[in-house]
Amino acid sequence: MKLIKFLLFFLFTTLSINAQVIPQDTTKMGYELGDDEYIPNDTIQLPEVLVYKGKMDPEARKQFLILQNRVYKTYPYAKLASERLSNLNRGMANLKTNKEKKRYFKIVENYLSDEFEAKLKKLSRKQGQILVKLIHRQTGTTTYELVKNLKSGWKAFWSNTAASMFDINLKTKYAPFEVNEDYLIETILVRAFDSGRLQNQNPAKPVDYDNLTDSWESRAEKLK
Repeated sequence: MKLIKFLLFFLFTTLSINAQVIPQDTTKMGYELGDDEYIPNDTIQLPEVLVYKGKMDPEARKQFLILQNRVYKTYPYAKLASERLSNLNRGMANLKTNKEKKRYFKIVENYLSDEFEAKLKKLSRKQGQILVKLIHRQTGTTTYELVKNLKSGWKAFWSNTAASMFDINLKTKYAPFEVNEDYLIETILVRAFDSGRLQNQNPAKPVDYDNLTDSWESRAEKLK
């Protein structure tokens, strides 16, 4: 688990290398679980569930709420990753020497360590899996590709190999039209944005939620 925590923190560090440094980020990240909030049975695997009509049975609702809390917990970090990546792309043109890059790296590393390391260390294995999916949703790039592009292919390979030992594949993509869990994640996000629970940030690739729901309804009809 320590290795997973390092990889997650490593991602946010590398996303900010060479970027313009913002001394203090006061933007609210959205819903976060408090220290005294506990999600029971965090390793429950969510079966295929449709949430567009009728009431869910108690067990399905319980599992949906568990997933909902995981999304509430991790989405703000995926949103932050996208923002930091945008900062990096804008700031790259202003940095010319390795000395400048090294200096910015140290500043940003210390900033992220102070602000986010303690929170990232609290993520569970399943929350880490959700975070990898949401990072792909927000940036359009897998965590593996981000590490590869910002560091090296060799380090990306070993990062992915190490993460896979803990059931986290850094190459995982967000696929709401193919994966039921991802459809449920999108449902949770849409509801959270509408209610104001989470701050909406457009994904790298727009998701037509009505079309998405129709797709899963069609699948359900075929199974009857």
